[in-house]
Amino acid sequence: MTPWTREETIVAFNLYCKIPFKNSSKSHPTIIQYAKILGRTPSALNMKIGNIGRLDPDLREQGITGLTHGAKMEVEIWNEFSDHPEALAYESEKIIANLLGKTVEENLQLDLHTLPQGKEREVVVKQRINQSFFREAVLSSYNHTCCISGVGNPTLLEACHIVDWAEDVANRTNPKNGLCLNPFFHKAYDKFLIAISPDLKISISDELLQNVHNDRFESYLQGINGEKITMPDKFMPDRNLLQIHYEKYINR
Repeated sequence: MTPWTREETIVAFNLYCKIPFKNSSKSHPTIIQYAKILGRTPSALNMKIGNIGRLDPDLREQGITGLTHGAKMEVEIWNEFSDHPEALAYESEKIIANLLGKTVEENLQLDLHTLPQGKEREVVVKQRINQSFFREAVLSSYNHTCCISGVGNPTLLEACHIVDWAEDVANRTNPKNGLCLNPFFHKAYDKFLIAISPDLKISISDELLQNVHNDRFESYLQGINGEKITMPDKFMPDRNLLQIHYEKYINR
């Protein structure tokens, strides 16, 4: 069997971040699509994703070990990119575009006429890639389910930054700075009307409760107040980042 290259392993790591681990299989349409791009079988790509999973401490903490055998290259790629998701997102998109014989801009179907030139264009392209990567990684880690309400319709889900992207440049693309929320709770979180404490419990503000004029919805909010969020399979929310938001919430 032909050994996996660095570039192929980077693409596999990208997919590991974007596909719910429990849904990863040789029949998954995304795995089939990218296996064709890589010139690998879906079974081989799915196995590579499983090999990468064995390195994830979040999975190990849940007793999920992934596949038990793997290659040195997987460890090298994990060590290089696990704390640098923005680099993983951009590098993998460049590799995919190159395999398809396209530029990154063409593969992402960006309007070239509206993009600036030179270094500024690269900045804009990276922003688009990072935004897409963050959303896909956060939603997949929560198995496409709002961690507060349990809503599981992808069209009603958003990737919410724990600490606003404008305040923390280093964690803009970090999935551990993300929560999967429906639009109502996303907006309430951004406005500090709700919070998630560092011990992962939901906190509903008195201000929000006092301005609800529907008994059933008020009862629902009171019922989830103090409950723990639904946990993701991977990319556990960073408790230090949760603390930053929570302090602003209680001191608002």
